[in-house]
Amino acid sequence: MRTATKQKIYLIVGPTASGKTAVSIDIAERMNAEIISADSIQVYKRLDIGSAKPSLEERRGIPHHLMDFVDIADTSYNVSAYREKAFECIRNIAERGKNPLIVGGTGLYVNSLVFPLNFSEAEPDFERREALLALEQTERGVLHGMLQKIDPETAQRLHINDTKRIIRAIEVFEQTGVPLSAHGGDFANRREAEIEFEPVMAAITMDRAELYSRIEKRIDLMLEQGLVYEVDSIINDGFDSSLPALQGLGYKQLIMFRRGEIGFDEAVELIKRDTRRFAKRQISWFKRDKRIRWFDADKYGEELSSAVFDYFNGKDIGEFEP
Repeated sequence: MRTATKQKIYLIVGPTASGKTAVSIDIAERMNAEIISADSIQVYKRLDIGSAKPSLEERRGIPHHLMDFVDIADTSYNVSAYREKAFECIRNIAERGKNPLIVGGTGLYVNSLVFPLNFSEAEPDFERREALLALEQTERGVLHGMLQKIDPETAQRLHINDTKRIIRAIEVFEQTGVPLSAHGGDFANRREAEIEFEPVMAAITMDRAELYSRIEKRIDLMLEQGLVYEVDSIINDGFDSSLPALQGLGYKQLIMFRRGEIGFDEAVELIKRDTRRFAKRQISWFKRDKRIRWFDADKYGEELSSAVFDYFNGKDIGEFEP
């Protein structure tokens, strides 16, 4: 029996500051596509400069979805909610006769679309873990109290001093929207299911020194564009600095600066250092998926968009290992 052809989805992934946005808009124009963001900070309203959201001018009329639609104060938004909305967008775009083009560097978001994801295997978020640990150190038992609200069954099972497991339980809930105690049975066997769409994935990379230089220049530009004032506006409106939305690179460090915990120069250096480390982790993350075809921006130069476009259209352009 012949099975129906799956809807193709096209993805452009890779490290921060590698040029994904410009390439994606060029390609979207050429292949009648609409863009779906796969960026865990761009989803939030008001986080514009620090998340490098493309301006309306930069978007050149290409519709962008799942960007700038979640309130900063929303603590319930997670990868499960993203997956549901992204699938809805993909179906709607396809029904209009256009191609869905997913663009971003948040590995969990991407994986939720291209794997029959077992959410009980939520990936570790080390930055969030550090923030939770710091919170526990300021007020003993606060994490157990948090867990009691979202997953009372697991909270009852774990001792108040079992900080490591408590943090993991909170992490699973924040990423999936489902408490750790509910993972299991049919839910845990989703990896056996087929994925709904057929992914065609491209990743952009470049010489590591060049990538790091681009990262530092982009951070300098963000500061020139008013990133500090963007942070000030958020602080002045009374938002809690422990909110998940404000753990993003740039926001976290500048909030520390405004609190007087570190100086401005130190904050900037921390942003640059942490962003370089983040880019390195992104490359390692995406290298694990052998379906991704990598494109060296240094090699292709001005022909990069054309090369990715040709690949999306089925042209064999050889292999490249980042």
